[in-house]
Amino acid sequence: MSVSTVSPLVRSLPRFGGFSLGMIALELRRMLRNKRTVIFTLIMPAAFFLLFGSSSGYRTERVGEGNVTGYILISMAVYGAMLATTSGGAMVSIERAAGWSRQLRLTPLKPLAYVAVKLVIAMIIGAVSVAVAFLVGSLAGAELPVSAWIGCGLLAWVCSLVFAAFGLFMGYLLPSENVMQILGPVLAVLSFAGQTTPEPPRFAEIEPSLGAVA
Repeated sequence: MSVSTVSPLVRSLPRFGGFSLGMIALELRRMLRNKRTVIFTLIMPAAFFLLFGSSSGYRTERVGEGNVTGYILISMAVYGAMLATTSGGAMVSIERAAGWSRQLRLTPLKPLAYVAVKLVIAMIIGAVSVAVAFLVGSLAGAELPVSAWIGCGLLAWVCSLVFAAFGLFMGYLLPSENVMQILGPVLAVLSFAGQTTPEPPRFAEIEPSLGAVA
C-alpha cells in the first residue's frame, strides 16, 4: 500500500518585501481620506501665505531680485513641507491604535518596506504642499528668479525628508492621542528657530550695524 505525499504550498514572497506602486497608491488614498490631513498640510500653508504675504506693500517692496511676497512664499513653502512630511510620518501612531499595523504583520509585507512606503507617502504629501504654495504665490504676485523658484522648491522638498523620518519616529514612539499635541509645539519652535516667519530680514538695517562692529 503506497502513501502519497502532498507537497506543501510554497508561498511566494513579493519583490522588494512588498514595496510597490500599488501599496503606495493604497496608502495615499487612505491618507487623503483624512480631511484634517488635507486641511493642515495643503490648505493651511497657502492660507498663511495669503494672510501674511499678499499685501500690496509686500508685492512692491524689493528684496534682491525678487519681492517680499516671494520671500514669504519660500518661508511658507518650507513650513508647509515640514508640516506635511511630519504629519505624514506621524500617521503611523493612528494606524497602530486602529490595529492596521497588526493586520499588516499577517501579510508578507516586510517592516523595512512598510517604513519605506510611509516615507514615500510623506514626501509625496510634502511635494504637493510645496506645489500648492508655489501655485498660490505665483497667482498672488510673488516675484523670484527662475533659478530661485526651482532651487528653493527642490530644497524645501528634499530637506523635508528629515521631518518625514522624525514624524515616523515619533509616531512609533508616542500614542496617537498625544503625538500631534507634542509635535505641534515642537514644529512651532523649529519654525521660529529656522526663521520661517512672515517678516523678511532687513538687510539694509543689519549692514550698518555689522560695519560698526567690524
